[in-house]
Amino acid sequence: MKPVDPFPRLLHAFFYEWMVQQRNASVHTVRSYRDTWRLFLRFVAQHRKRTVAQLVLPDLTASEVSAFLHHTEQERGDTIGTRNCRLAALRSFFGFVAGREPTAIAQCTEVLHVPTKRAPIRALSYLEPDEVKAILAQPDRSTIEGQRDHALLAFLYNTGARIQEALNVCPRAIRFDSPACVRLYGKGRKERVCPLWPETVSLLRSLLRRRPRADDEAIFVNRYGVPLGASGVRFKLADYVQAAAGIVPSLKSKDVTPHSFRHATAVHLVAAGVDITVIRSWLGHVSLDTTNHYAQANLETKRKALERLDDSSRPSKPPSWKHDKSVLAWLDTL
Repeated sequence: MKPVDPFPRLLHAFFYEWMVQQRNASVHTVRSYRDTWRLFLRFVAQHRKRTVAQLVLPDLTASEVSAFLHHTEQERGDTIGTRNCRLAALRSFFGFVAGREPTAIAQCTEVLHVPTKRAPIRALSYLEPDEVKAILAQPDRSTIEGQRDHALLAFLYNTGARIQEALNVCPRAIRFDSPACVRLYGKGRKERVCPLWPETVSLLRSLLRRRPRADDEAIFVNRYGVPLGASGVRFKLADYVQAAAGIVPSLKSKDVTPHSFRHATAVHLVAAGVDITVIRSWLGHVSLDTTNHYAQANLETKRKALERLDDSSRPSKPPSWKHDKSVLAWLDTL
């Protein structure tokens, strides 16, 4: 009798037993891993000229994983970060299989040794205060959609929330009385509390008066009462940025997304002198190193500001050691 291939059973157990029951992974993580496996299985099936249903565990080799990662970058046009996320989803499965199928340990080890790819570290791009102001002025607040968009963008700038964190906010998560704040649920089911400015509270109150929502219903919804999606927000934001670029031309050279408001919040907090550990808590970062990127961006802004100083504000005399032909001779005078 032909042995039964364990792959379907293992994949089912990986998602339902390992990810959902044991790791208690969020729905976003499960969906991300699911999408990776959809793409990977279709790729391998096409590569081996079979249907997905005909694939067996030995078909899923390290060479197939490497070819798939190359395909995601070169043909699908995914970023290196996305490529590494796909690899993480595949590695997680093969690490799980190694503990369930001893006969597949060698195959799993080869996949686990497929390296992640280093991505270039680009300079942080963020919105200046006048750019934020110009974008916030674009929604037509006389309409319910425009009022909603204005409140949402102001909320993003106030809290530095990730877009999905903001879209999940319900009235019960907000404390409208002083001191006003909002409870956000971020990556890894982590919870944090962010203060709200009086202006933001006023915008949210006004929106809820115009479109009342139950305590457990999302505040930011479309005309049918369905919660907004991140892609829809990006689409609307692109129109607002295009209009705002006519007022602030610097926006023409920037790729503005909802996450840009998060960057702007962090850099502007640094510029205001807020302690970096407070900003870390505000944004919900796991590592302080992530928050330090914003401090470095602010230092760069200060350097450019110094370069723009006119000559009259600079010292008229060079340091005394500059007069000496020998640095050693100057050191002897100390």
